[in-house]
Amino acid sequence: MAQTSKKSTKKVAKVMHEFKGGMLHSGSKKGPVVKSRKQAIAIAMSEAGMKKKSTTKSKAHSPKGEYKSTAAKKKHEKKESPKMKAMEKKMGRSS
Repeated sequence: MAQTSKKSTKKVAKVMHEFKGGMLHSGSKKGPVVKSRKQAIAIAMSEAGMKKKSTTKSKAHSPKGEYKSTAAKKKHEKKESPKMKAMEKKMGRSS
């Protein structure tokens, strides 16, 4: 886990306290009250000047872009459309 400064930690705590009390607004104080916890966290991190936590899994973490699980591999495989299958069948090609 990345280290954070005491100042930024206090800022995040302050913003989350505002959110829990129903006093956190999106944008300015005239904006609507924030109801989503995720949005409150995003505002807190933005105000504290912290980088956003990466939640997506990318190919960069595995060697040479290989997928670790077969489920992830299947998810990213190119699916062939029914039209292409019919056209290949018509032309006599099989895959």
